[in-house]
Amino acid sequence: MKKKIVRLTPPQLLVSIFGGGIIIGALLLMMPFSTTEPIRWVDALFTSTSAMTVTGLAVVDTGTRFTVIGQTIIMLLIQIGGLGIMSFAVLIFMMLGKKIGFKERMLVQQALNQTSVGGVVLLVKRLFIFSFLIEFVALIFLAIRWVPEFGWSKGLFFSLFHSISAFNNAGFGLLSDSLVQYVGDPIINITISFLFIIGGLGFTVLADMWVKKSYKKLTLHSKIMIISTFAINMIAMLFIFFLEYGNSHTLGSLSLGDKVWASYFQAVTTRTAGFNSIDIGSLHDSTIFLMVMLMFIGAGSASTGGGIKLTTFVVIVFSVWAFLRSREDIVLLKRRLLPLHVFKALAITMISIMFVFGAIFLLNISENLPFVKIMFEVVSAFGTVGLSMGATPELSYFGRVIIIFIMFLGKVGPLTLAFSLSKQKREAVRYPNEDIMLG
Repeated sequence: MKKKIVRLTPPQLLVSIFGGGIIIGALLLMMPFSTTEPIRWVDALFTSTSAMTVTGLAVVDTGTRFTVIGQTIIMLLIQIGGLGIMSFAVLIFMMLGKKIGFKERMLVQQALNQTSVGGVVLLVKRLFIFSFLIEFVALIFLAIRWVPEFGWSKGLFFSLFHSISAFNNAGFGLLSDSLVQYVGDPIINITISFLFIIGGLGFTVLADMWVKKSYKKLTLHSKIMIISTFAINMIAMLFIFFLEYGNSHTLGSLSLGDKVWASYFQAVTTRTAGFNSIDIGSLHDSTIFLMVMLMFIGAGSASTGGGIKLTTFVVIVFSVWAFLRSREDIVLLKRRLLPLHVFKALAITMISIMFVFGAIFLLNISENLPFVKIMFEVVSAFGTVGLSMGATPELSYFGRVIIIFIMFLGKVGPLTLAFSLSKQKREAVRYPNEDIMLG
């Protein structure tokens, strides 16, 4: 009797490889050389998932509970998770002089959210060159601040860790208060924010900017990402500045200059990165709600961040605007969008809402925590942001497993996970139309 060979689809294979990487990372973090004192399996798995999904949520303090070896493992998991396991696999293949097959190209296409397999190997080459170059330059700038403060070895390690963490939008830090003590420091604010803004734009945009070198020649996707990133960051900055201006626990006690720095930093970090320069737990509810919306939107496609993605949000907004104006075509920057783009945007958003709502519902049953804290933590996990109101360490075993799943979902993407769990087939029959009442 012949054995049935199980052939995995690219989404299934991608999910499996990513899950395997997380488990290997957790096993390494369980080793005695990784921690200052033993940690539970669920905490090692949580930390590994958070690092590989470049989230930054932590159930144990990264700076004190992990040794330098453990912190280095976390740093490597962040780099692998941010740039992609398949990207590293392609890099190793190229270094060994091996041919990159069609299957490997398809996996990279799926991992980097590209529309075709053409040019993915070249994209991976540019991805690594650009990423390592940016991280190295940032390391030098951060070392200017941290080497005098911590000494050469610790200062350089701090600079390297935060450079990799920021570029990959991870939000992991080695300081217990994140970057609160550097709220008015221009070197830290500019360098760290530059890293996660660049990382959040997406590798496709960065490659496009590198090749075209002119805004007019950029693709529609790149133009939308640049314009919408700037617009949403400025709007968020103004809202945070005015909402928190009189709050003595956040911006209220700061000088005007530091208020501006803190508002800017917290606005640009919220969609993707997870670093904070003010106390998140002391923010007004209105600011918390604003941050929840920003975290849900997330970063750009093929970027190191999560969420539904900024382009998805823009497509939905312009689809609604076109409908309200009774327009048949959805036009963005003098380009017409295909109906498929709208369907995909709606599918991503609806699947995301269902998973996020489901996680919030389950955690409200299992955890003895305020609703706002649970909602914030779940959306932060889905957006792979890593900002926390302090609820993560208080989660039960079940609660931690739920957040692990949501972080995983946020990184691999709702559609990738949905496709990996479903059987896809084309309909053989096309049925007649009929109207229904809506709204």
